Amino acid sequence: MSVLRIPSDARHRVTLTVNGRKRTGHAEPRLLLSDFLRHELKLYGVHVGCEHGVCGACTVLQDSRAMRSCTQYAVQADGAEIVTVEGLSPEGLNTLQQAFHRHHALQCGFCTPGILLSATEFLRRHPQPTEAEVRDMLSGHICRCTGYQGIVEAILDAARLIREGSG
Repeated sequence: MSVLRIPSDARHRVTLTVNGRKRTGHAEPRLLLSDFLRHELKLYGVHVGCEHGVCGACTVLQDSRAMRSCTQYAVQADGAEIVTVEGLSPEGLNTLQQAFHRHHALQCGFCTPGILLSATEFLRRHPQPTEAEVRDMLSGHICRCTGYQGIVEAILDAARLIREGSG
C-alpha cells in the first residue's frame, strides 16, 4: 500500500497565536482549522464531531469570537489569535469551568470544550443573561448526555459570580 505524499510546495506555512503563544505549522490548502489545531499543533481539546459546523464541538475563539473551526481552512486563519479550551485558564479551573463542575454540567465531555468557549464569549457580551438567552446560545451545540439543564444552570451561576466579582 502506498501513502499519498503531498508535495512540500503544496503546503503553506501557517502562524497563529494560540492560547497566548505564537505557533507555526504547515498545512495543505484544504486542511481544516480543526484538523490543523489537532494534528499539527496537538491541541486535542478541539473536538471534531460533524465536520459541518452543526454540532459545535470544534468551537474555538478566533480573535475573541466563537467560531466553528471545522468551517474554515487553516490557511484562512493565518495570523489570527486562537483560544482553545486548553487556554481558557492555564492556572486551574476558571469561574465558568468551576460552575460546570458544581452543576454536573458534563458527562462524556465531548461537547464541553466547544460549549465552554461559546459561553465564554457569550458571557462577555451578555453579563446578565436570561435562561432563554442561554438556551438560545446553546442551540448551536449538540449534547447527547446532559439534557442541558445542568449546563444552563452552570452558565447562569457563572454569570452571577462574575457580576458579583467572585469569579
